Amino acid sequence: MEDFISKYNVPGPRYTSYPTVPYWHTEDHTTSRWKQAVSDGFWRNGKEISLYIHLPFCESLCTYCGCTTRITKNHKVESKYISYLLKEWELYLATFEGQPTIREIHLGGGTPTFFSAENLKTLIDGLTRDALLSDDFIFGFEGHPNNTTEEHLKTLAVLGFTRISLGIQDFAPEVQQIINRKQSFAQVKKVTELARTHGFTSVNYDLIYGLPKQTISGISETIAQTIALKPDRIAFYGYAHVPWVKAAQKSYEQYLPSPGQRQKMYATGKKALMAHGYHDIGMDHFALPTDSLYEAFASGNLHRNFMGYTTQDTNLLIGLGISSISDSWTAFSQNEKLLSRYYERLDQNELPISKGHQLTKEDLIIRRHILNLMCNFETTWEVSELLEIGFGFNTNLLATLVTDGFIQWTDNGIKINDAGKPFIRNICMALDARLWRTRQQASFSQTI
Repeated sequence: MEDFISKYNVPGPRYTSYPTVPYWHTEDHTTSRWKQAVSDGFWRNGKEISLYIHLPFCESLCTYCGCTTRITKNHKVESKYISYLLKEWELYLATFEGQPTIREIHLGGGTPTFFSAENLKTLIDGLTRDALLSDDFIFGFEGHPNNTTEEHLKTLAVLGFTRISLGIQDFAPEVQQIINRKQSFAQVKKVTELARTHGFTSVNYDLIYGLPKQTISGISETIAQTIALKPDRIAFYGYAHVPWVKAAQKSYEQYLPSPGQRQKMYATGKKALMAHGYHDIGMDHFALPTDSLYEAFASGNLHRNFMGYTTQDTNLLIGLGISSISDSWTAFSQNEKLLSRYYERLDQNELPISKGHQLTKEDLIIRRHILNLMCNFETTWEVSELLEIGFGFNTNLLATLVTDGFIQWTDNGIKINDAGKPFIRNICMALDARLWRTRQQASFSQTI
């Protein structure tokens, strides 16, 4: 395994999209073309949409975090930001030219529970006022265990929320101290129990391996404490060290575990989770068989987008708020990352997009195959399909992956073996035609 780790531990995407953001051709992406892509996707998908709302504010900086955040203790920012989110939503409603049916709303951040329960109600009421709700709609939010109150849970439950995701990362005090993410086991237990009391049917914990000062024994203890609370699903991510993006990460480089130690941490956690009834349903994700995420995986209906793995696939995801990414299936758009610029664009009645990409025919074909690998661990194609776009795969890498026992590769597709699942990012990279044409990988975190 050590040899494989050394061999495959290279910078690579997590493939929440294809093409990945560094390879977007923004110069071809205009507001008018994006609006047309949204309109086409809206009607193509029977007016059903998913919504991702980025709520960026946090009271303190978690130094491991790579998300777009704004650090402040001034809660007066809440009302203004929500008013602009709803203004952006009005612009999309005009673009649809029809009443949308919402299948999914996800509140991410930042810290969505930075916002008061009352302000979150104002937001959700504003989003749903002029929309229908699908019969199988799913609303979920991300919460910090230290500021997710019973009032948050009661209010969101009444609004239809049934999913909560708690950012834990690690229970070890020395790890929490260095990454500035502190919450006790008792507080996590309290919020989990309150969520279930108020009708939340799916509780997710985010855990991270490869953090500074983490040890294999510490990971074992964190996993044991997690299993004791029995969340329905678990995202067990590898820490993404990108100090060129997040300068705060530079402060603890000397405390990071080696790639080999990281892999042992993951293997230790995975073994314990699967021994207690959790199933490996995709890259870094585990779920109990009673959870809808596992049911979607088992039935072949799992989907992956900028929010990660999801049970909902509307093919039209609208992202609201700074840095949010939208996906019409044939195009991507990302919003302005600067809060002042986001407000300025909306004051001018403009969609606040800063960059994007119009997918080519080749992009769409490759995207489908990478999505299949990410969600089902296999994909099939017609030879004529690949000949039509030009065979842009890295055949040398595919052959090496076969030799190492990671995949089965035939003229008609790829199937990932169990041994290859920890290397799924590398396997998907073999299909990434845009990456191999440019040979530029440095902007990504390590794959292992």
